[in-house]
Amino acid sequence: MPKIDALAGIECYCTGFAGTGGSIKQDSASFQVSELVDESLLGMSKEYSGAHRYPLYLLEKEGVDSNHALFEIERAHRVRLRVMGIKDAKAVTSQYAGVERAWQGAPRELRTSHTKLTLQGFTKKPLGKESLAGNEFSIIIRGADHKDISGFVPEVKKIANFYGLQRFGSERLVTHLVGKEIVKRDFGKAVEFLLSYTTEYDTEMSREIRNRCRDPAGYRQALKEMPRGMDIERQLLSALVAGKDAVSALRAVPIQIRRLFVQAYQAYLFNKCVSRALAQGEDISAPKQGDLCFEMEGPAIFGRIKKFDPLSKAPSVPAVRMAGYTFQPGKGRFETITRELLEQEGVVAKDFYVKEMQELSQQGGFRQAPLWCRDFMYKTDHLTVSFKLPKGSYATTLLRELIKPQDPIRAGF
Repeated sequence: MPKIDALAGIECYCTGFAGTGGSIKQDSASFQVSELVDESLLGMSKEYSGAHRYPLYLLEKEGVDSNHALFEIERAHRVRLRVMGIKDAKAVTSQYAGVERAWQGAPRELRTSHTKLTLQGFTKKPLGKESLAGNEFSIIIRGADHKDISGFVPEVKKIANFYGLQRFGSERLVTHLVGKEIVKRDFGKAVEFLLSYTTEYDTEMSREIRNRCRDPAGYRQALKEMPRGMDIERQLLSALVAGKDAVSALRAVPIQIRRLFVQAYQAYLFNKCVSRALAQGEDISAPKQGDLCFEMEGPAIFGRIKKFDPLSKAPSVPAVRMAGYTFQPGKGRFETITRELLEQEGVVAKDFYVKEMQELSQQGGFRQAPLWCRDFMYKTDHLTVSFKLPKGSYATTLLRELIKPQDPIRAGF
């Protein structure tokens, strides 16, 4: 198994399928994503009215992730938008974006170099994450060694709901390291990781700049040399050069990005928890006595949390309680493992309430243990797979099991 997977807490495969080989995201058009929404929750009208005041746009983008797309739109049109999910840069994506204020004269269309916004109508309240049901994917696998994946289909249900590498920064894999230091209140170390952490995938120029950032005396020169694409690092360095302390410097990073740090650390702990459960021989696809479960309400929607009831006829899947400041371990198999992991990390639940940066505090919550893929289909002429996943799940988690890449980053992950 690739070393980089283990660094993200993914320590095993869930399927016995040998893997197709090949790569993804060789071009944006080969990786397409569209959001699936619960339209009843949107409460949309085609026209502005007293009850329907908040514009809802369809955001189509390519070559930029969702956060940077929103920054680009705000700079170009002075419109601040909210989205329900973060979509990758190396893809053609379609998602909904809402305006947080009433706006009767909202334009029908807006464009930037990487995005197109088309007005869909007006909603009763600003767009919220509760309206997102999931995502639909269509992905071409280039250079596959073999295209017969019939043996993979029955194993899809075994796949764990791991957070994908992009949740941690892909080839740089640093966001959870920053998050851990924030949780442990070592804000200086968090800044150090953001500025100077390197991997084997860094270019020589990137490595030189990051090495310069290891010494505060080199901050000014590093800022002069730093390319515009390293925008987070530039914002952080600018604050440090201006004499700000570590907490103030971290706050120079946009809140949408900043919140990802502690969330990535939670994701790392989740991946480690599920990996350990699988290593112990646990079946994560079906609930057992002592588990908390999601009761299914639809093909891609998880309903209320409940204790496992073997007599219940409603379909359900195991739920993992995430680390956070409300985490109270019970006797469930996943909770026991998470408690052990927190002890090994030198962290306690209350540490996730970050008094010094309250906007980064994370309560916890629940995440389903299995991937819960639906409508999986494939074509073999140009090996193409399509499927639907619930919100928060990663297509690359399924593709990792299908391709079994030796080097995930060079394979497009």
